[in-house]
Amino acid sequence: MAMATATGALPALSATLHGGAVWHPDLADEANALLARLDAADPAAVIAALGDRLVADLDGLQCGLDRYRHHPFRRRPRAGRCLLRRGASRLIDYGDDQIAAGTPAVILVPSLVNGAEVLDLLPGRSLVDTVAAAGLRPMLLDWGTPGDAERAFDVDDYLLQRFLPAIDRAASATGAPVILAGYCMGGNLALAAAAHVPDRVAGLVLLATPWDFSVPGGLGPLAPVLAAWVAGGPRAGLVPGAVLQWAFGMLDPALTLKKYSQFARLDPTDEAARLFVALEDWVNGGPPLPVAVARTVLGRWYRDNAPGSGAWAVGDRLVRPEAITVPSLVAIPARDRIVPPASARPLARALPAAMVIEPPAGHVGMVVGRARQQLHTALGQWLGRWTATAAIPRRRAAAGAPGDRPGRSPA
Repeated sequence: MAMATATGALPALSATLHGGAVWHPDLADEANALLARLDAADPAAVIAALGDRLVADLDGLQCGLDRYRHHPFRRRPRAGRCLLRRGASRLIDYGDDQIAAGTPAVILVPSLVNGAEVLDLLPGRSLVDTVAAAGLRPMLLDWGTPGDAERAFDVDDYLLQRFLPAIDRAASATGAPVILAGYCMGGNLALAAAAHVPDRVAGLVLLATPWDFSVPGGLGPLAPVLAAWVAGGPRAGLVPGAVLQWAFGMLDPALTLKKYSQFARLDPTDEAARLFVALEDWVNGGPPLPVAVARTVLGRWYRDNAPGSGAWAVGDRLVRPEAITVPSLVAIPARDRIVPPASARPLARALPAAMVIEPPAGHVGMVVGRARQQLHTALGQWLGRWTATAAIPRRRAAAGAPGDRPGRSPA
């Protein structure tokens, strides 16, 4: 992808210099400013400068890739207790003995596309820690890597055969209805679960969750290409994680060049370098997706806009956000390229009891990046209503910053 971006730059420049470039309407102001600068410049000098820039960027890419591959940092998963295992999926309990009986569990629900570890990535960058600091009982639903049992799974199967049993187990373990916190596609699944077992769900957190798939942007332009590719495959099988990563990468094809060149300039012992490695390991280690799930997402969601049009059903039940009356927190990152804010806002408006925040961040940055504090602070305060109601004693972690883990180093 990086090579295609680089090698396409010179022909694009030539087309621009000769008036043959076609610009996206959103880039009109930028394009006009660029054209004005090019008109005043020597074309040969511009082409030479671009060539120098591309060589420098590709050198930086190669250096950054080499440093990433050989960086010694490895993320250490947190120890937890497995409450339930079904096929490849696990419900992991991170609560401790200081949490009183009847304290609600907060089940963190990742997307089916990427690994669950992003919700507990590093100290100071963990939703598990934020939940614990609020005095509640954090649990993580790890979908795992699909095995033989999941190869023919659809979205309905993941909800009915994996998610709902996990909710039952969590509610049974705590003696209280659960709070569901879904990230991206995990938010769609959390919403569907709340529609199926309303008596087991006390609250709902939706982080960067798409709903209206008719809006421009995101994966929408690539969905027909992916749908056609998936349609030609067997009914039961797996879409490789690399294919999904390619689709996300196409949202910003130049990002690979930029981020690895920047990484090459970092001090490898800095926290920023460890964060880069942890995030790249997560991104590049995403599990494959069952073909039937891909067909539902690409066909029923992106093509038909079943969620946004009120036609999405799981099992025999329509998923209607207006019927879900539990308190909800909806976080919509303002700079999200994967889930455009315009796709997520209709869901927030449809929920009767939703509090909405729009952090100035991207899809991943809202959870683990520089702007994460707004989300983590808002989530901790929002969860405080259950702490106050149940008169639950605060854990020691609450005295520090969300994400503190006594005795554990990021390295």
